[in-house]
Amino acid sequence: MEPKDMILSLRIKKGLSQEALAEKVHVTRQAVSRWETGETVPNTETLKLLSKLFDVSINTLLGAPRQLVCQCCGMPLEDASISREPDGSFNEEYCKWCYADGKFVYTSLSELTDFLVEHMSNETWPPQQVRAYLEAQLPKLSHWQQTGS
Repeated sequence: MEPKDMILSLRIKKGLSQEALAEKVHVTRQAVSRWETGETVPNTETLKLLSKLFDVSINTLLGAPRQLVCQCCGMPLEDASISREPDGSFNEEYCKWCYADGKFVYTSLSELTDFLVEHMSNETWPPQQVRAYLEAQLPKLSHWQQTGS
């Protein structure tokens, strides 16, 4: 779905007129109209306000142009699993299981790997294969590259 369609759909779902939405995000009704016709896209600060108002990620507002992946565990992210900052805003880098209340849940790569091996292994994917896969993939994620763990 394109940004224009997403904004229109969310506005209608919320029961807001263009004017009411404009007032809530401090723009003109004409600006909302231009978003909904696809002439323009909201700026970054307005996208943040819309994200909070509609309780969806900025990625969703923009029509989900990219597949988000948790940069700690590698899990695909959707709005329901995206972490939030203490102020309630979305943090589109991490899932809510790796990053909660402004803090990382796992303090080391080995701690996360041990947890995932325990929960992902089964009869067809034994623990040693899961561990080998995770040890090859997790260090490529930005969180582990930044922490050097």
